[in-house]
Amino acid sequence: MTTPTVHGAGAALRQVVGSSRPISWINTAYPFAAAYVMVGGIAGTGVAELVLGTLYFLIPYNLLMYGLNDVWDYESDLRNPRKGGIEGVVLSRRWHRLTVWAAVLTNLPFLAYLVVVGDAASTAVLAVSVFAVVAYSAPRLRFKERPVLDSATSSTHFVSPAVFGIALADGAFTVPVLAALAGFFCWGMASQAFGAVQDVEADRAAGLGSVATWLGAGRTVRAAMACYAVGGLVLLATGWPGMLAALLVIPYVVSVAPFRNLTDADCERANAGWRRFLWLNIVTGFLVTQLLIWIALR
Repeated sequence: MTTPTVHGAGAALRQVVGSSRPISWINTAYPFAAAYVMVGGIAGTGVAELVLGTLYFLIPYNLLMYGLNDVWDYESDLRNPRKGGIEGVVLSRRWHRLTVWAAVLTNLPFLAYLVVVGDAASTAVLAVSVFAVVAYSAPRLRFKERPVLDSATSSTHFVSPAVFGIALADGAFTVPVLAALAGFFCWGMASQAFGAVQDVEADRAAGLGSVATWLGAGRTVRAAMACYAVGGLVLLATGWPGMLAALLVIPYVVSVAPFRNLTDADCERANAGWRRFLWLNIVTGFLVTQLLIWIALR
């Protein structure tokens, strides 16, 4: 794949915004906002913290996560046939410096505000969250190339905003809350592992590691299915009616099950399942919202 020739402010904006994966913005903003609201964070002056925290995890956080990844993974992205559409742009080298500056400059004001309005606990969670975002792709650290750690770090990207929301609101980490976070974490690990399956052959050819290159395509899919199932079982500990969320892992297990015996040579077939996963998240998010509304109104 070759990088398209792009010029002008409009092209720069499209590339920088595209590198932040707009389709995934909600996946980090929603966990923060939902957790913050559910533990009573909007009482008093908490509305400003909700709005600015949600805005941070909606755009700057994703630009830091995916934009820097597109800069550091430029050479491999050029060879990845999946890049250039819904699954991410190939960020033109022309805009690498701009993307880095945009990521840093959009993050700093929000991070400063969230540190000032938070306390030691919330700041520690925020530090872990930002570190996980950078460490996933950063040269030398490259957590994305360390089997199992890659899945755990990726899951942290999505669970830590929820943990931060609870900490910022001074919420209690009760058994149901911990069970919800643990179930969400299992879902995140399973999803990252399955997403890595489609790149097994390409990653091996490029000398890159992942949980999928380590286990192989079929075993990784089966591991993802098991992780989804464990996540569902853990969610049962949230009590009624939160335990109904356990049912939401079933579509994910069913969606990836056809690939459970996939050979490494046919790994790219898993892309169909990954694209289905992206849209399944939208339906799941809607159902989780209805469940949270039900819980709030009880």
